Amino acid sequence: MSAFDRLHPALRHHVVNSLGWGELRPVQDLAIDAYLDGANLVVLAPTAGGKTEAAFFPILSAMLTEAWAGLSVLYVSPIRALLNNQQDRLGRYFGLVGRRAARWHGDTPQGEKKRTVADAPDCLLTTPESLEVILTSARIDHRQFFQNVRAVVIDELHAFAGDDRGWHLLSVLSRIGKLAGRDIQRVGLSATVGNPPEMLEWLSCDSKREKRVIRPPSGERREPEVQVDFVGSLANAARVVGLLHGGEKRLVFCDSRSRVEQLALLLREQEVVTFISHSSLGAEERRLAEQAFAQRQDCVIVATSSLELGIDVGDLDRVIQIDAPATVSSFLQRMGRTGRREGAVTNCLFLATSDESLLRAAALVRLRSRGFVEPVVPPPKPYHILAQQLMALSLQERGVGRSEWFGWVEAVPAFNRMDERSRSAIVDSMIASGILWSDGGILSFAPEGEAKYGRKNFMELLSVFTSPPLFRVLFGRKELGFVHESTFFNRDDGPAVLLLAGRPWRTTHLDWRRRVAHVEPTDLKGKSRWIGEGQLLGQAVCLAIRDILAGDEIEPSWSRRASGRIAELRDEFPWVRDDSTAIVSDPKGQVRWWTFAGGVANRLLAHHLKGHAEAVSDNLSITIEGGVSIEALHEHLASLTADEIKTEPDSKAIDDLKFSEALPRALAEDVFCARFNDDEAIRRALSEPIRLVCEQ
Repeated sequence: MSAFDRLHPALRHHVVNSLGWGELRPVQDLAIDAYLDGANLVVLAPTAGGKTEAAFFPILSAMLTEAWAGLSVLYVSPIRALLNNQQDRLGRYFGLVGRRAARWHGDTPQGEKKRTVADAPDCLLTTPESLEVILTSARIDHRQFFQNVRAVVIDELHAFAGDDRGWHLLSVLSRIGKLAGRDIQRVGLSATVGNPPEMLEWLSCDSKREKRVIRPPSGERREPEVQVDFVGSLANAARVVGLLHGGEKRLVFCDSRSRVEQLALLLREQEVVTFISHSSLGAEERRLAEQAFAQRQDCVIVATSSLELGIDVGDLDRVIQIDAPATVSSFLQRMGRTGRREGAVTNCLFLATSDESLLRAAALVRLRSRGFVEPVVPPPKPYHILAQQLMALSLQERGVGRSEWFGWVEAVPAFNRMDERSRSAIVDSMIASGILWSDGGILSFAPEGEAKYGRKNFMELLSVFTSPPLFRVLFGRKELGFVHESTFFNRDDGPAVLLLAGRPWRTTHLDWRRRVAHVEPTDLKGKSRWIGEGQLLGQAVCLAIRDILAGDEIEPSWSRRASGRIAELRDEFPWVRDDSTAIVSDPKGQVRWWTFAGGVANRLLAHHLKGHAEAVSDNLSITIEGGVSIEALHEHLASLTADEIKTEPDSKAIDDLKFSEALPRALAEDVFCARFNDDEAIRRALSEPIRLVCEQ
């Protein structure tokens, strides 16, 4: 029996007659069989590759065959815009078979939410935070509301699993599973996961179901069209965007809001029809721009990563990337927005405005060609999320037993790995600090905890899960860009000096809560030849950059300008080898250790070296000040082991961690130290041969 034949007759009728489909895609055939066999799934396919139908066709079939009643399906997305975007499609699919889908997120009108509570739909399109709202609301009978849930579909799985929002999602689903009293079947959807079996294990938690990774056969894929070009400035990039591909619909990515605005202005000066999408725009303004763009042909929309996920903005002809993102995964997500039409090919044009971004773009393309995608690694030791879940359970259950609360979330892998002593320490700390009180073994909010974390403020605190670890850098009211928060860790040597927008800036004030850094121009010596503080790069990308500098080949994806500039960079760095690091002394006496180890590893190594000399790091290297000879530095590094490189807690960063007040200080420090670490990259940097180079 074919997968299509296994679907309910009513659904088969509508697939053929209402949707006009002559056949299913292979990924849908595979997913239908696996889901109807009862397995948990991770479904991998490019954007517009049919993942939504692969998940929901078998779910709809099971709903009809088994006569599911009430709210039985949850569709969870990382962003509200994707829920809005999917509402029409899922609403139609459910409507075809006499069922109903509804939205619930922060922008959903209260009247619509009240109707959902009074008359539950068959499928709820929502976010983890909105599920938490329902679970903790005093006005909703959450047991009744969730008692019939049988399946959950998690879109853009990688966007959850890589940060604390994923631990929160698993916690919420574990609690809903307890309320429903069943092993809820789980389906994760993604276009880019480097380690799908591990993600499937993570998603499944303690589920006893079979687990299957679903991906389309390789024969379905056509080699994308990728080109890396070097244009040298944003103004030149605007001229290229305006002149190339006239009459086509182009999505242009920039990695800061200020660059989006600058590029849009330059394009409009060329009379190119241009729309904008970024997080500082109001939701309605963003939605109208995206709708207008979707309805046009000869136009451009300039966006930040807000359009990286699978929001439908119509059939795109081109994706253009100004400079380059930090990961292969982001590159693939963005490129995957193209190639939707029959016969169309996915494509991406990189327009590099600097040497560093040119090498980064070339590195990403090389890694992709080798089949590399970053593994999604859930953040370790989420003690603060466990504390948040204890608060949530005290609201959900109107007081929860000290011996019972952990049973609600013990299926979450990270929580299950925590020892009982640490869990007890969290409870004791929350009682001692006045957040909770214990009455006869029942934990509930104490007055101080109610004022700070109770229902009125609880959901606002959940915004922690959507905040990236980046600081917005302002000179007066002008936004210069973004830097990773670790730029400001352990600054006992004075204010940080940043390199942004082509010049150095001295930090004058840090607002850790709002994640804003105020700066002023400075004449202090620049710390690196390339700007390395804006995006923290991983070891794989940095080693690929080293590989490119050490080689002599010209890639087919490089334009003539890109090839010429990379050749010049190779001449500037003739000492780079692909099997070793190098300590380089320039004619001015500056000593620099080129590790190509990545931003985190270099920061930790530089912090260790500060005990011996002044050291400042970027993604590719560590600069040593103070007249240290390359021989003395080499001798010290040769005797150094990775075990000696320790992450030191940073009090400001720990205080900024949401719910950190609920943790014993030792556990809060443990969270920070476990996360700001890259042991593998450090070990590789210290184990490779070190060459000594004196530039003339």
